Amino acid sequence: MKRLVVLLIMVFVVALAGCDKGKQSTAPTQLGKVVTTAAYEKYFGAAPPVDKGTAYAFVIYFPSSKEMGKVVPFPFFTFDEGSLKKVAVERLLSGMDIGSYQGEFLSVASGTRLLSLKDDQGIVTLSFSKELNAANSDDFARALNLTLHQFKGVKDIRFQVDGKDVPLTASANGSEDGTVQQPTPPRLLSVTAMRDKGASNVEDVNVFFDRPVDVKELKLFSKDGKPYEGDIYHSVFDMAAVLKPKDSSHFKERLPIRVHWKVVDKLGRQAEGDNVWLLEVKEH
Repeated sequence: MKRLVVLLIMVFVVALAGCDKGKQSTAPTQLGKVVTTAAYEKYFGAAPPVDKGTAYAFVIYFPSSKEMGKVVPFPFFTFDEGSLKKVAVERLLSGMDIGSYQGEFLSVASGTRLLSLKDDQGIVTLSFSKELNAANSDDFARALNLTLHQFKGVKDIRFQVDGKDVPLTASANGSEDGTVQQPTPPRLLSVTAMRDKGASNVEDVNVFFDRPVDVKELKLFSKDGKPYEGDIYHSVFDMAAVLKPKDSSHFKERLPIRVHWKVVDKLGRQAEGDNVWLLEVKEH
């Protein structure tokens, strides 16, 4: 699994996960800042603060497999301004077939790679390996086009596959209007425990959500209904609730955990659930 600078989960995860140790929900004075794109603020509101440094919040649009021609925005974060576009493209290619989103998005052909990304005064040329076939090319071109145009200075997107120019169709080169699905209420994405390499016991249990949220309620139970005790923290970017268990010896791969949760995102969309999840265990 590639280790991305993007802190989603799993990021999760999938494709997506950093080994975030979390921060206490009573946050200290914030010294850092978060630079957001207009697209991020439109779909997810104000970005959570960071303790130090400069983070960048943006949106990646994934092509829907449920409604053809539509894309779904997801929030992502990075601390590396210079790699924003590359991270966005590679993250989109790696897909979002995880947790509660399995099967909801189109996947690129196996082995597809971004060979190069060149930005010549706002003209961005993306060169992909030959594995990128024509089956879903319009869908991914549309998603890439919308994703990259949110970044300042981007004027036009051009595509190459196996060294040959691929012109965009009118549908692939469209605008947000009528193309972007509004985000649904927040979803629980996965339940993942983190441990040091070679360690027997986990350090913490992360309940990942698909966007920054304020956690109103969170309780973890064993399959026989016994609550797991420990302190609850908010992760960086508010995308996970983190349990620091008093007894970590119980938490093994594929352990059934019942999660009772209630959250609200930064635009006031509320969601709750009470479901059993199989624990994933990942090493730092």
